[in-house]
Amino acid sequence: MRIAFLGPPGAGKGTQARDLAQEWGVLHLATGDMLREEVAAGTPLGREAKSYMDQGALVPDDVIIRMMGERLGRADAGRGFILDGFPRTIAQAEALAKLLKDLGQTLDTVVYFDVSEPELLRRLTGRRVCRACGHSYHLTSNPPKRAGVCDACGGELYQRDDDTEATVRRRLEVYQRQTAPLLDYYRQRNMLTTVSGEGPLATIRGAIRAAAGAIR
Repeated sequence: MRIAFLGPPGAGKGTQARDLAQEWGVLHLATGDMLREEVAAGTPLGREAKSYMDQGALVPDDVIIRMMGERLGRADAGRGFILDGFPRTIAQAEALAKLLKDLGQTLDTVVYFDVSEPELLRRLTGRRVCRACGHSYHLTSNPPKRAGVCDACGGELYQRDDDTEATVRRRLEVYQRQTAPLLDYYRQRNMLTTVSGEGPLATIRGAIRAAAGAIR
């Protein structure tokens, strides 16, 4: 199974991708996590990406494509994957099709998470992350037991630079301008299924399972 999840920042793609990848026995490939690992490691790619991420801008296509091409070429990707945050532009979508063709594979389907802007702002600006272990919380929907302290390890919770309201608004503007055209791209190829990204997690997951059921 080879699926891509599309949707604006904060749409819930990561939560669903992580759980469904485990359920289906496939890889969860989150470009955001992959980029943050590169940044934390201080690699040349990571340093290049950080300057864009701190401004709420998209990391250039060539950087993302190089990173994803290397990952998809590993043996464990052959059993299937859920792409989370990739592709983000039509150029990336075309590059992905070429990468998969070279591997003798194709993308099976694309699931779009539809979420309103007020809900996205609520979700993204309320997120807090543990500096020590990376565990994520939300001030209203999933608060820590003690304010500013991680339940799991006692580490300090902080707001990522790309979760401030000003940066979130820029991220959403960038998404609408550069990523939304992907919906038409995949719709024209009869590959797109839209699910509501609002409501109970179980309901959203059921809709994704139904979309994936058509290809299983």
